[in-house]
Amino acid sequence: MIKLIENDISKEEYLDIREKVGWKRLSDKQAKAALSNCLFKVKACDEEGNMIGMGRVVGDGAVICYIQDLIVIPTAQGKGVGSLIITRLKEYVESLREDGTTMMLCLMCAKGREEFYIKNGFTKRPTENLGPGMIRYIE
Repeated sequence: MIKLIENDISKEEYLDIREKVGWKRLSDKQAKAALSNCLFKVKACDEEGNMIGMGRVVGDGAVICYIQDLIVIPTAQGKGVGSLIITRLKEYVESLREDGTTMMLCLMCAKGREEFYIKNGFTKRPTENLGPGMIRYIE
């Protein structure tokens, strides 16, 4: 069973999971600032308590937010972990939205991952009115 834990990701966990998926190495200072300056973060842990995925929300919390660092380790991919994380991130952003207003929830996805985000309610860009990128309007 996967357990989601909110706002409790250590710098070491963050650096470790980035390494596990082959992302660029950050300095300790960068990692610490990224974690402390985001609006919300969630990690997914397996039955043994090992972090197998994570995601962050950054932004102004009023008009626009971004999903950043949605990461699932390779051995846990394709098992619904990413969808659990993204659902919780979307719920958080939806909780910030003022009644009667629209917020944008955006992200930049890795090449080849578009279908995952479409399945989770995002719109592939470009469209007739939007340039490249992906966005979800929270209404």
